[in-house]
Amino acid sequence: MTTDSTTPQQDDFIWLEGIRNEQALAWAHEQNSVTLAAFTQGRDFEPLRQKVLEALNSPDQIPGIGKFGQTWCNFWQDAQNPRGLLRITSLEEYRKAEPHWETLLDIDALGKAEGKDWVYHGVYPLKPDFKRALIFLSPDGGDASEVREFDLQTREFVSDGFFLPVAKSRTGWIDHDHLFVATDFGEDSLTDSGYPRIVKIWSRGTPLSEATTVYSAGKKDMMAVGYHDSFKGFEHDYVVRVIDFYHREVFLLDEKKHLVKIDVPADAKFSSWREWILIQPASEWQVSGESWPSGSLLTMNFDAFMAGERALKPLFVPTAQDQLSGYSCTRDHIILSITRDVVNRLEVLTPEQGDWRREPFGHVPELSKINAWGVADDSNQYFMSVSGFLQPASLSLGDLDNGAHQPAELLKQDPSHFDASRYQVSQHFAQSDDGTRVPYFVICRKDVVYDGKNPTLLYGYGGFEVSLDPYYLGVSGVAWLDRGGVFVLANIRGGGEYGPEWHKAALKEKRLRAYEDFASVAKALIASNITSAAHLAAQGGSNGGLLVGNMLTRYPELFGAIVCEVPLLDMERYTQISAGASWIAEYGDPQDPEEWAFIREFSPYHNLSPAKKYPPVLFSTATSDDRVGPDHARKMAAKMQAMGIPDVYFYENTEGGHSAAADKAQSAFKRAMVSEFLLRFIGR
Repeated sequence: MTTDSTTPQQDDFIWLEGIRNEQALAWAHEQNSVTLAAFTQGRDFEPLRQKVLEALNSPDQIPGIGKFGQTWCNFWQDAQNPRGLLRITSLEEYRKAEPHWETLLDIDALGKAEGKDWVYHGVYPLKPDFKRALIFLSPDGGDASEVREFDLQTREFVSDGFFLPVAKSRTGWIDHDHLFVATDFGEDSLTDSGYPRIVKIWSRGTPLSEATTVYSAGKKDMMAVGYHDSFKGFEHDYVVRVIDFYHREVFLLDEKKHLVKIDVPADAKFSSWREWILIQPASEWQVSGESWPSGSLLTMNFDAFMAGERALKPLFVPTAQDQLSGYSCTRDHIILSITRDVVNRLEVLTPEQGDWRREPFGHVPELSKINAWGVADDSNQYFMSVSGFLQPASLSLGDLDNGAHQPAELLKQDPSHFDASRYQVSQHFAQSDDGTRVPYFVICRKDVVYDGKNPTLLYGYGGFEVSLDPYYLGVSGVAWLDRGGVFVLANIRGGGEYGPEWHKAALKEKRLRAYEDFASVAKALIASNITSAAHLAAQGGSNGGLLVGNMLTRYPELFGAIVCEVPLLDMERYTQISAGASWIAEYGDPQDPEEWAFIREFSPYHNLSPAKKYPPVLFSTATSDDRVGPDHARKMAAKMQAMGIPDVYFYENTEGGHSAAADKAQSAFKRAMVSEFLLRFIGR
């Protein structure tokens, strides 16, 4: 009897599925024992772990802040507060080397008092008075969180306030007495992806069961959400039907609570700012005799657009060289981030007498990253951050009332964690199988010898239009560069480095293009003789875990080791595991035989062969990962081990959700373990 690619294979390891499956957890515990014995008992592990943890817990790191009315709020974690402090200060204090902070909420103390290891997932204040907030707390670091109302003045939870039990809720303020709520309302209230499909308005003092339904999405949709735009004088309420990751319908909720659809393309990104509508089409959009390419940013008066006019004006139109990587708004200005070959610059746009004035903004060193964003919508203050692979981030505060050319005030500077003077950064381009030019960055010692023996770590992602920009390597400098390693960042298709088309070039049946790109970078590194296959490793997480899983099965001859973190790997069952159904727009639907035919080509779990020789691999995941699920990593490791493939290691942390680490101590432990694994197999 013969089978073809569309014939379902028997899955001998389906028993490892299920986040809290006791049999699977027992298996994971045994695997952890083997992995920890192999890579955490050497003489170098504990000193490295301590050094990484010291870097992560550095008291000199920038405390990121957001403006809460007249105060400035920060969430802080360190050795004394591993789960963190939510705290506030004044701007005058923040400018000091050692500001005085007032604690709003101690997450460690809360967990101790309640007997739960809470993981902080965010605070959402009520504007404009900032007297109340919604605080999100996860019991294990997973995406599902409990939501509690918090009084920012008394610094206590509101005893009879808004409260939602643990769920993947989407909720936010409308005003003091009303919330938009999309949560698990019980039977039939979630989509197939496990997200809320019903949006309600919940009034203070009433039970959740009496909340008013304003919209219900379909079971096959990804989710539905409601949100309030609180920009003073231009307040709007919106409901969004999220069809999939790249398609949505947006509705304006009018004064009578009627839904009015906003007529933009389903794949366009939409937002409003003051009296303007902002639209970013992901595909060519022909409207009113004009044709706008994907990746444009278009605007016009919001009310006129809703009345049917279409006199759109371009704020940005992409070229072969330049793409829009993002934008942010202050009260009177829009700040654009424009990228060329993965390095960006900023521009400030200002509406002026029916037109838009454009000015260059900020300065960025070569091969670095500059970012600027509005502090609040009631002023023209902005934060600016500059960083690079070897350059710790800085944080500055400026005010566009003083003009775009006025230098911002440097507030804080992150510390250096390693001696950057010994290293260099360079950008290169590999040629993929179809001739596409693929950029990548190489960070290595200035005196590197091209002898083919340098331990080299190649990192990538390549999906969901996510760009991998230059960033300070920080603890990677400690855990990798300072141990003799070379670090390489690949900007492959599937990401957003060259706009929506770069992403769409690796969607669904085109997925293999991303893997060909990554392999082309590996080949270029080997050809340059900076390394060789025996000394080259690939690392990636989540979608990047799927990427390196395909390096393992499709290009094993190019790598001496693989680090595969919180991955997708079983692409036949991914839609039935955790939130997998929400990614059909990215990968395709394995339940459709025609689509499974191409999905199978990039399903590592189905492409293992006992006849092939595979490099050593470390799979890592978290029991509490309710986004991708630990199922994939468990099953892949077990299947490889059952085939008799040597050097297959597995590690499952219990907490941390999709980040696989609930605090900095857990993160330091894993980073040190990965470093030990890599040097064991690709070191000199």
